[in-house]
Amino acid sequence: MLAQFVLFDGFDPMDVIAPFEILGAGGTVTGGLLDVELVSAEGAREVPSGVPPISLRATGKLAPQRADLVIVPGGMGRMPADADDHADDSVLTVLTRALDTELPALLKEAADRPGSTVVGVCGGSLLLGFAGLLTGRPATTHPLGLEALARTGATVVPARVVDDGDLICGAGATSGLDVGLYLLERELGPRVAHAVEQLISYERRGTVWQNTGSAPLPV
Repeated sequence: MLAQFVLFDGFDPMDVIAPFEILGAGGTVTGGLLDVELVSAEGAREVPSGVPPISLRATGKLAPQRADLVIVPGGMGRMPADADDHADDSVLTVLTRALDTELPALLKEAADRPGSTVVGVCGGSLLLGFAGLLTGRPATTHPLGLEALARTGATVVPARVVDDGDLICGAGATSGLDVGLYLLERELGPRVAHAVEQLISYERRGTVWQNTGSAPLPV
């Protein structure tokens, strides 16, 4: 199984590093059943994050026909006062710039491929929404971005992790820990997830929302 983490200029390093380490540990404890790569829409390059001087090196190009898991982080910047705030230092501006690359087409190819799963962490869900990939889909993002997410046509669910089959979304940046462990449980089994949970000394938070079971009555 191959997991590719997508880097773009201004990405939030926490959205990448936490789940990257968790999935990498999953590969280690299973003897290599899961490979993890850092990629970009342009190919191998040094990618600056939104937290200078942190940067990460993409070792190749996003390959939607090979990747089983495509993990998309959010951007780092000032949280907008409203959904129309595109100041130079805002998260929305960082994400909009990422849309001016080959990335949206590559993400759509990944989303359309049977058997692949696209994952948005924090503002990564907004990026997916801006790319037109969340219309009518349950999704979540950072609490301050939920209104903007709704405007993309997504069905907003205020949960820490939302699983809609071939689409998984995490809320705030630290939700990347929970997303990573949930991906291990879902793809490789609970014993693998538990082993990594013990390794990093972290217990998953929140209930993973899925559109199954009885519907609760309004409270």
